[in-house]
Amino acid sequence: MGVREGFEELYGTAPEGVWAAPGRVNLIGEYTDFNEGFVMPLALPHTAVAAVSRRSDGVLRLHSADIEGPVVELDVDALEPLTDTSWAAYPAGVVWALRSAGHPVGGADVHLASTVPTGAGLSSSAALEVVTALALDDLYELGLSCSELALIAQRAENDFVGVPCGVMDQTASACCAEGYALHLDCRDLSIRQVPFDLASHGLALLVVDTRVKHALGDGAYAERRAGCEEGAQQLGVSHLRDVSYEDLDTALARLSDERVRRYVRHVVSDDHRVEEVIALLDAGDVRGIGPVLTDGHASLRDDLRISCPELDLVVSTANAAGALGARMTGGGFGGSAIVLVESGDVETVTKAVEESFAGAGFTAPRVFPAVPSAGARRLS
Repeated sequence: MGVREGFEELYGTAPEGVWAAPGRVNLIGEYTDFNEGFVMPLALPHTAVAAVSRRSDGVLRLHSADIEGPVVELDVDALEPLTDTSWAAYPAGVVWALRSAGHPVGGADVHLASTVPTGAGLSSSAALEVVTALALDDLYELGLSCSELALIAQRAENDFVGVPCGVMDQTASACCAEGYALHLDCRDLSIRQVPFDLASHGLALLVVDTRVKHALGDGAYAERRAGCEEGAQQLGVSHLRDVSYEDLDTALARLSDERVRRYVRHVVSDDHRVEEVIALLDAGDVRGIGPVLTDGHASLRDDLRISCPELDLVVSTANAAGALGARMTGGGFGGSAIVLVESGDVETVTKAVEESFAGAGFTAPRVFPAVPSAGARRLS
């Protein structure tokens, strides 16, 4: 049953419209967004889809086709941050964030369904937030840009849900374009669509979902964010974005805390890796980004220490089986890795990864191609 039909069955009337917002995979630039650095995500074909209608009585009704349970009914005037730990906090947080920003959003009936894998580091929560924000922007004629929608969605996750994420995931979901990777400057939120048509180069980008669930709300993400802020403070800059790659060794020598030093080294070097990837793509050397991805994984594993045995096994096995490069992607501690391969090697590399997981006694991974897809949009 589609979301339109599901909405009609739930609420007894047709929705005013149906919207979609994608999950994302990040090509390069991890834990750089809240340091006002650079990131380079692309939207996936997997989306959160919402059928929505306005209400005039201040009631917000939420339902998910993917989660067992009744319709969640809330009073928009009574929405309070950090009081809800369920899936409903994400769309409810968007309503709260819009109203807090002064937008005249009343109630709504919402029915959601998503094909974005949860817990896989592919931004299932951002897709829920952005699709809700886009639907309400359309219905209440708020006139918000894709970047403004992303900021509303980020505020919902930061302040209402309580996850201190940067703005990358929401911007990717709101602003990506089909066939492109998105170069986002997280300081001024300027974006550039960078052509990323892998098929025309005889390449494919695989996502390997390790099926190790990660949860950013467990404190490890917040600890690393605090460590980065500590490093910036000790170096006398507002954010680590202001430490140049050329000055990295000098900066590291000024830091006494080994943990903070590792975090700073990762962030500054990953910002540099984003710039390397863009230069390679602009020069038409798509294959050349492979080693940069693998270098990024080593930094995430050794300096940020957010990898896990399953992610490390994907990277080592894929590269040994002929991949051009691979790295974990997303918040870490599980989730997914990406693997850049020649189109003719997809089956060989996939089989090698699957066999290595079986040999290690790990749960079988889910492997699928990451095709650069469209950002949030109205479907009907």
